[in-house]
This record gives sequence, C-alpha cells and structure tokens, in this order.
Amino acid sequence: MPKTLTPSEAQKASFSARIVAWQTLKGRHGLPWQNTRDPYRVWLSEIMLQQTQVSTVLDYFPRFLARFPSVSSLAAASQEEVLGLWSGLGYYSRARHLHACAQAIVDLHGGQFPRTAEVLQTLPGIGRSTAAAIASFCFDERVSILDGNVKRVLTRFLGFSNDLAQLANERMLWQHAAALLPPPERAHDMPRHTQALMDLGATVCKIRRPLCEACPLQTSCHGFQSGAPEQWPVRTKKRMRKAESWWLLWLENERGEVWLETRPQKGIWAGMSALPVRPSREALLEMLAPQAQEVHAQNLTPSPNSPFFKIDERPAFKHVLTHRDLYLHPVKIQLNAAEAVLIQSGLNALSPQGQWVGATRWEALGLPTPVRQLLSQHP
Repeated sequence: MPKTLTPSEAQKASFSARIVAWQTLKGRHGLPWQNTRDPYRVWLSEIMLQQTQVSTVLDYFPRFLARFPSVSSLAAASQEEVLGLWSGLGYYSRARHLHACAQAIVDLHGGQFPRTAEVLQTLPGIGRSTAAAIASFCFDERVSILDGNVKRVLTRFLGFSNDLAQLANERMLWQHAAALLPPPERAHDMPRHTQALMDLGATVCKIRRPLCEACPLQTSCHGFQSGAPEQWPVRTKKRMRKAESWWLLWLENERGEVWLETRPQKGIWAGMSALPVRPSREALLEMLAPQAQEVHAQNLTPSPNSPFFKIDERPAFKHVLTHRDLYLHPVKIQLNAAEAVLIQSGLNALSPQGQWVGATRWEALGLPTPVRQLLSQHP
C-alpha cells in the first residue's frame, strides 16, 4: 500500500469546495445542535457525541438543555445533579469534565466561551478536535478537526498508510488536515467544511462497506481507486481488554430504601452513587461480619442460612466498558428495621458518604447503568 505523505496541489485546491458543495445539498441539516452559532450548544453536542451514537444523543440533548439552558446554569449545579441527568449516556468522565469546564468558563472567562481553539483547549475535557469544532462552527476559525470519522475520510482520500498508533504519524495527518482547509478568503465556509467532514465519515465513508458511489471525493480518492478503502486507516496497536469480577452489595431496608455510597473521584464510575463494591463474595460478606455477629447475638435473624445474614445471590451478568469487561455479582440482603440500624453503624465507618436512598431519589441520581437496571427490577 503506497504512502501518500502530502496532499497534492490538485487535492488541496478542490477538496474543501467539493465537500462544502456536497454538504449543502446532501449533508445532515436537521440535527438540533446544527444551524447555530451558540458555542454552548455546539460544545454540549460535541461532548455528548464522543463515542455515542447520534440516536442516543437526540434523546439526551434536549433534556439537558431544558434543565441547563446556559453554561452558567450548568456551572451552578451540583456534580450529583449533572451525573443524574447524564445517567445512561456512559463514559461518565465526560459529565464530570463538562461540569468542571462550565465552572472554568464562568470563573475564568466571565461566562463567555473563548473564541480560539488554542484557548478552548486549556479548558477541562476539551481536546484538540473538540476545540477546533467549536472554534470553526461558532467563530469561523480556520482550524482542522480530526476525530475518528475524519481520520477515516482523510486517510482513505490521501492513501495515508502510516500507522496512526505512532504519534508522529498522527501529527502528520493533522498537518494534512490543515492543508485541506478552505483558503483564508473562504473562512466563512469553515462551519460547513467541518460539518461536511463529520457527515461524510458518519453517513458515507463508513468503517465497513463505504458508500463510495455517493462520495463527492470519489474521483480523486486513493482508497476508492485501490478497490479496498476498508484498509484505511492503519493502526496496528490495539489495547488489550481486561476482565474483572465485582461483587455488589444490595442492601434494602423495610422501607424499600437501598444503601448507596459515592464512588472515588478516580477510576470506574468515578464520583457516582453506586452499591458498595468488593472484589469477591468473601470480601463483601466480611464487611458485614461485625454487625452480623451482633444481629445473631440479639436473635434478630433466626435460623440464618449463611454465616451472616440471609442473602439472595442474583445471577451474575456482564457489563462491557470500552477496554474492560465487568462481571457483576449482585448480592441482595433484605433487612428489618433493627438490622438496618446495626448495619448502618458499620457501613458509616467504611463509607462515610453512604446513605439510605429511596426510589424517588435514586432515580434522579447519577447511577451507573447496571446499578440502575438492578434497582429497577422487581423484588
């Protein structure tokens, strides 16, 4: 597969004009975050669309805007409230960064989005491509984006066969993307140029079975001419998937409340409310041992069928993350009033931020999707 290291003059001269004309006639125009110069809406959509399908974001975007219509209202919210509204979208670090970014915009920039990609990149959770998207859509800045879809379009168009697992090659592709921007006198084309790249990658230049017959770049695309455009982009390095077993302690008192604790601010489900997690069944039951012994001593749980409380082990299930598989083992324990009091004293020592939470409240919290699904089940 030959390497094309720089766009030809012919490619540079026609690339932007062709995709802009195509987007005008055949691109996407009806998405709720399009046809706006409001950086708040553009930023919100860009963060939500990271590794998330458009169909899913279409449901969350209007609800989020209804609750937080401005960056200042988002900044003033609690993290718990933001995570609650984000619940189900996944990749929850995005929500935490979104909240921190809103606060930085209010505190450092007077509630106004910076107008250049260079400054936008200094804000939490805004990377180079997202910053470029905001600056080009809202402020006509001549700056290139390079998300996964755009990498696919450009590597196929240029026949760029360098391994993108190497940072030097990715930096080279950034340079090529910049060389294909509209000329300075056509800076007003930047919003449509940027949208065209996104639309081509999402609807035409697909990972498998690209629709080359519908592509405005077909006649000068190396991928099409090769007869095997699926060979691009080239990336040899693949992250190994990991697997972990997590045991979830599902305590429920006689009022139907469940015990939830706040996860650490780093790691999986960071900052979210969740059932207590332990790496094994033994470790999970051990955390209850002191209170279980006291319960038995007071004959609060007659004829237990386990060393501790009467437990209900639910079927284990798999939850898939980006680079990790979690095998979740829910263990449910139904407590009477006296047991719940004894248990709470021990859990408070282990998890000071834990609390009993009723259904009307946990439904609004930022719960991990599998925890929300568990709690929504009937007894």
